Amino acid sequence: MAKILTLTLNPALDLTVQLTRLEPGQVNRSEAMHTHAAGKGVNVAQVLADLGHQLTVSGFLGADNPQAFEALFARRGFVDAFVRVPGETRSNIKLAEQDGRITDLNGPGPEVDAAAQQALLECLERIAPGHDAVVVAGSLPRGVSPQWLQALLTRLKALGLKVALDTSGEALRAGLAAGPWLVKPNTEELAEALDCPLLSLATQAAAARRLHAQGVEHLVISHGAEGVNWFSAAPALQALPPKVSVASTVGAGDSLLAGMLHGLLSAHGFEQTLRTATAIAAMAVTQIGFGITDAAQLAQLEQGVRVHPLIEQ
Repeated sequence: MAKILTLTLNPALDLTVQLTRLEPGQVNRSEAMHTHAAGKGVNVAQVLADLGHQLTVSGFLGADNPQAFEALFARRGFVDAFVRVPGETRSNIKLAEQDGRITDLNGPGPEVDAAAQQALLECLERIAPGHDAVVVAGSLPRGVSPQWLQALLTRLKALGLKVALDTSGEALRAGLAAGPWLVKPNTEELAEALDCPLLSLATQAAAARRLHAQGVEHLVISHGAEGVNWFSAAPALQALPPKVSVASTVGAGDSLLAGMLHGLLSAHGFEQTLRTATAIAAMAVTQIGFGITDAAQLAQLEQGVRVHPLIEQ
């Protein structure tokens, strides 16, 4: 299996509150609460570990409350290469209603100064060689600019790693300029980054050609319950997931990205890669938390995924 590095620049302690229905301005009674050490790169790492890969995790972690993350890394067998910074890792509150709607209340996170940014770059210079791929996922913490992210991606490419990017806003816009190997936005995120509407397949295909010219080999556009469009050098594919009972959509995109990396790095066929990744994402929305908990359920979900050519290229 592959050796993969994930970078989570702005991790979070996720508190997921389950309730029947959120009534704003009223006293709401929760049915359950779950706390997870999270952040997009950390979430991706957990799914990849369940798929048999070796993981190194890095980024910036608040020095005042690392315990939940350190416990997760030890339990999962991850190599911990996070740079500790002053302050606390942020806390995010997820309000998960019975119908699957999620309301996010995301904290700001610590300020990351120039010294910490340089420390991370030096750390990556030491540890990145020998990895097959790197996942850079999530938002940017305070103090880290989109331009710094672009330079980071360029540096990682120069170290010989396949770079997968999953972010949004100005960070995605800057990141695309570095020409990562794979990007996984949703339609709205990509449209904002490219300053153009992407409502039709034709406009998405044109965007894919534009990004391919910049060095992006794989453009994976997620549409939630409506499926996934994958544009690459091979004919474009669409996957439609099976219908499932939704517990929480948190982590679905991270699970999809992990599944895509798993298939590509394992040299699986294109259709099989997309089928498995879509099934992993469908499984993610049926549970609270991250990872593949039931291999039999995953196999059953794979059988329900429909994959077909999207357009002729």
